[in-house]
Amino acid sequence: QVQVVESGGGLVQAGGSLRLSCAASGSIFSINGMGWHRQAPGKQRELVAVISSIGSTNYADSVKGRFTISRDNAKNTVYLQMNSLKPEDTAVYYCNAGVYSTGRDYRDYWGRGTQVTVSS
Repeated sequence: QVQVVESGGGLVQAGGSLRLSCAASGSIFSINGMGWHRQAPGKQRELVAVISSIGSTNYADSVKGRFTISRDNAKNTVYLQMNSLKPEDTAVYYCNAGVYSTGRDYRDYWGRGTQVTVSS
């Protein structure tokens, strides 16, 4: 069993910052890519940022220059530093991780999400 748990969401004023964390735990052999996605009310879930096992990153155009994704492989944790937040960043943020289990099965695991609300 593998669990993925996000933390760090909350309410912040426009222009402020938040740092999200996501930790994977359980029967993990190794983790491939990790990423953050978000879903605003009435909208489809969209990719925010992804990071490979060797640190290559990719961002949605809407967050480039404001958000930074990073990971700590020793802790099986991925972070999302969000600066210069805008009201349109308000959404539930979900973390996902591509995990090779100790049984060598590969599966994409998702967390339950953390709410980020940016007030104007």
